[in-house]
Amino acid sequence: MAERVEASSVPEGENTIEEREVGAMWELEQKLDQPMDEEANKLNNMYREKGLSMLMLLRLSFQSLGIVYGDLGTSPLYVFYNTFPDGIDDSEDVIGALSLIIYSLLLIPLIKYVFIVCKANDNGQGGTLAIYSLLCRHAKVKLIPNQHRSDEDLTTYSRTVSAEGSFAAKTKKWLEGKEWRKRALLVVVLLGTCMMIGDGILTPAISVLSATGGIKVNNPKMSGDIVVLVAIVILIGLFSMQHYGTDKVGWLFAPIVLIWFLFIGATGMYNICKYDTSVLKAFSPTYIYLYFKRRGRDGWISLGGILLSITGTEALYADIAYFPLLAIQLAFTFFVFPCLLLAYCGQAAYLVIHKEHYQDAFYASIPDSVYWPMFIVATGAAIVGSQATISGTYSIVKQAVAHGCFPRVKIVHTSKKFLGQIYCPDINWILMLGCIAVTASFKKQSQIGNAYGTAVVLVMLVTTLLMVLIMLLVWHCHWILVLIFTFLSFFVELSYFSAVIFKIDEGGWVPLIIAAISLLVMSVWHYATVKKYEFEMHSKVSMSWILGLGPSLGLVRVPGIGLVYTELASGVPHIFSHFITNLPAIHSVVVFVCVKYLPVYTVPEEERFLVKRIGPKTFRMFRCVARYGYKDLHKKDDDFENKLLTKLSSFIRIETMMEPTSNSSTYSSTYSVNHTQDSTVDLIHNNNNHNHNNNMDMFSSMVDYTVSTLDTIVSAESLHNTVSFSQDNTVEEEETDELEFLKTCKESGVVHIMGNTVVKARTGSWLPKKIAIDYVYAFLAKICRANSVILHVPHETLLNVGQVFYV
Repeated sequence: MAERVEASSVPEGENTIEEREVGAMWELEQKLDQPMDEEANKLNNMYREKGLSMLMLLRLSFQSLGIVYGDLGTSPLYVFYNTFPDGIDDSEDVIGALSLIIYSLLLIPLIKYVFIVCKANDNGQGGTLAIYSLLCRHAKVKLIPNQHRSDEDLTTYSRTVSAEGSFAAKTKKWLEGKEWRKRALLVVVLLGTCMMIGDGILTPAISVLSATGGIKVNNPKMSGDIVVLVAIVILIGLFSMQHYGTDKVGWLFAPIVLIWFLFIGATGMYNICKYDTSVLKAFSPTYIYLYFKRRGRDGWISLGGILLSITGTEALYADIAYFPLLAIQLAFTFFVFPCLLLAYCGQAAYLVIHKEHYQDAFYASIPDSVYWPMFIVATGAAIVGSQATISGTYSIVKQAVAHGCFPRVKIVHTSKKFLGQIYCPDINWILMLGCIAVTASFKKQSQIGNAYGTAVVLVMLVTTLLMVLIMLLVWHCHWILVLIFTFLSFFVELSYFSAVIFKIDEGGWVPLIIAAISLLVMSVWHYATVKKYEFEMHSKVSMSWILGLGPSLGLVRVPGIGLVYTELASGVPHIFSHFITNLPAIHSVVVFVCVKYLPVYTVPEEERFLVKRIGPKTFRMFRCVARYGYKDLHKKDDDFENKLLTKLSSFIRIETMMEPTSNSSTYSSTYSVNHTQDSTVDLIHNNNNHNHNNNMDMFSSMVDYTVSTLDTIVSAESLHNTVSFSQDNTVEEEETDELEFLKTCKESGVVHIMGNTVVKARTGSWLPKKIAIDYVYAFLAKICRANSVILHVPHETLLNVGQVFYV
């Protein structure tokens, strides 16, 4: 032990022996724990947008009809019935309602979404969580602080910097200033996500039930229960086919929706010419004023029905990933929008003459000669629109899982050509049961329409709030433009929201219940996820402790490769100290594997793995960070283990070629560790005496430990005196020798070592917290898929290291 010297007795410019040792150890710590900036900078930007010809744009515009506009296109089936559920008193009311529909379609889907909101996409990905990912890259609002500077070098990590002192910079500083503001932003995002999940239940219910209602229109004596039964049978068939994926039947979607739009457009034009061309005066906004003046409170409440004319707009935004934005804009502006206007004008012209047919305006206005073909196409269009919403729900759940906001559920790729087409079995059956329950319980379209409208308007309000931040932090728009957009959007959407409030007791409570349950699940899961990450961060082991163990880590190095999974991209995880404290052996090659989900939509395969060496070469220790976007997915055929080891081999080759400038060679040749191995073994042996969980079956392929988080961790201070630095150059091994050694270890076997953290509420915690952690989270953790299953770790090579964490 070096003698302690007072600072006053040390000449200026000199340091004590102890200070020099601590300083050298700190420098070494910095070298070992630095982010992988150098490794990331070696990557090349290989992804550039390619221009599209006009012919290709037209082709993609046609294909977008089936994926993007199915939900929005089926709205004419039920809008007028939900606007006038109690009948039509005056023909002028129909003109006023038509005028509201025209300007709703003009302001919300066309101007706001197609030409403004859809531009706020994350490399083509839409939806509330995609906007949140975009914001997380431009401001430090992500609650799981696992972002590193090296992540910003990804080709998919688009980011701009705000000018100092600008309004955007002040907004960013305000948002980052308080933790509760970040939480509030996440709650808003999750609320919009929950409402979109509610859409996945309500859209199939109202679309299919409205389409099958055509059976009763042609047969008035038929019981309504038969219509409901037919709708339920179609819904069961729809959800039962989901595991095949949209790729198998997707080629039918665009033609069906194209025929549907042509039918409703042609029928609308026919009805305008046959019944009343004067309905075209509804293009004058004056009739909106007259409508509210004449109907008063009833007219305001009827906005809940008018709102259904723009349902599917959020699904449009969520599904823009499938096609270029320009193709979507062309399809809506020049085809979808005119056909919808003709359809609504045609129904209005029919209702002006036949006010008594308000309940079945769509089917009643169809000419007899095309009634049954229209019924078949309408049913097909309803199924296509439902399919788009269901697929969108799968994508939303996948994004939520990647953000740590939803329990780990099984996700299956249904197409080898299109990575975005996925299937979630658990979510699929939950949606099916919800659809059947809603259809069988309400039976009437008006009640389901009220529920549907509530969900839609809440998602729109959330999108508007997030768009304000996008315009400020990402686009750097002038505050006057932001103010105009905010005022107009909130004026229209809050008007709709005030109308659906009056229908909460008539079905509007359904999406609120769905959202409340979903929000509870997401909030509890995210809270526990954040706490687990903070526990990992605070309990990680110092790298100097590893150096203190020596090249053999103070243990027996058995043949094989040990992959130690951790949430950390730097430092030694807590589970590793538990593992080597309880087992007197470790593998010849140790790789700390960190699987990270970044706030980007995808990470190119060439940029997925970052590899670096930990400590001198004789330690045979590496770190590998595997980075994924929220659209990426682990698949069995990816062979994660082989790809990781291939990247490790490539790293060793490159490191040998760049030996003079390699960080690893610097500290492997500069620092050598002289350590008495016996003292380390004694230390571990003493720790074993205090551990009550080292009774285990050495022949089992899967080992579970349950140890308290209060176990003693060997600190750097207790071992720094065992580390000395020498200038002697070690004999470096040849590249072929190290690669051959790695190959031999792989043949001996690869073992996956994973942490199994059990989260419990502390004694004395509040009752709501105990319920949330000990019951809700424990139940979710039990029924959801384990990390080993998500990562496709073979059961026979899995080692689980358990630990209990109290929050």
